[in-house]
Amino acid sequence: MKINPKLSIIIASFNTKDLLRQCLLSVYRFKKASDTWEVIVVDNASTDGTQEMIRKEFDKVHLLVQPVNVGFAAAINIGIRQSHKRYILLLNSDTEMKKDTITSSLRFLEERQEVGVVTCKLVLADGSMDPACHRGFPTPWAAFCYFSGLERFFPKSYLFAQYHQGFKDMTTPHEIDSPSGAFFMVRRTVIDSVGLLDEAFYMYGEDLDWSYRMKQAGWKIYYYPAVSVLHRKKQSGRDSDDPSLRRKTETYFYDTMKLFYKKHYQHRYGWLVANLVQLGIRLRVSFL
Repeated sequence: MKINPKLSIIIASFNTKDLLRQCLLSVYRFKKASDTWEVIVVDNASTDGTQEMIRKEFDKVHLLVQPVNVGFAAAINIGIRQSHKRYILLLNSDTEMKKDTITSSLRFLEERQEVGVVTCKLVLADGSMDPACHRGFPTPWAAFCYFSGLERFFPKSYLFAQYHQGFKDMTTPHEIDSPSGAFFMVRRTVIDSVGLLDEAFYMYGEDLDWSYRMKQAGWKIYYYPAVSVLHRKKQSGRDSDDPSLRRKTETYFYDTMKLFYKKHYQHRYGWLVANLVQLGIRLRVSFL
């Protein structure tokens, strides 16, 4: 089968100029002349010279500047609305491509019509796998095992490691519940069927919510470890050098947990479980 790699790459940016430069350089380094990709950067009112850098160094990038920081989900939605290709790749500004990662992922989708989303292996700066690229949904039990440390002690247990699913074979392609939004390749037909990202998730959780809706609609989501991407994670948020920014982004993280649970799980569990989940989240936030 001849592959027709028609792809829109969408990057939301906020004060990550140097990381974004490396990301874009890596995308164009491995783009062939025959690849019909478009690259869209939605900048959330950066003040670090990001916009000037893109205009000066990447004239082929479609830059969409927002007057204020509208959040990750809203920025991505703006990019999707402006895109024109058959496939959409959500890409974080703190990632760097490897050879064939994008083209192989496209081929994987093209050859498996039942698969709606594919992600690759995300590799952190220390060489370990970013577990966020290989997640189950955060049911009350999965969330409890994760936050209590049971998953850390039993990372390959089916019972205790349901959130990051370490019991699966990480060397072969297989279904997962949700990838990370750092590398999230999806068919446009899937977006047409489930809608855009939920902008109530200002920062964090929008990828889990999107994946949940896609799985509910019958689409398969696959982890494809034959290719990988470097992920310099949390550079502009939870690992920032700015303590106030760290606290703010941690608060966003736990707020999205409450939102996800209320949206998808509260009707499935009784009031006791719902109250326990809310209490647990409030306790986590109180320790920030």
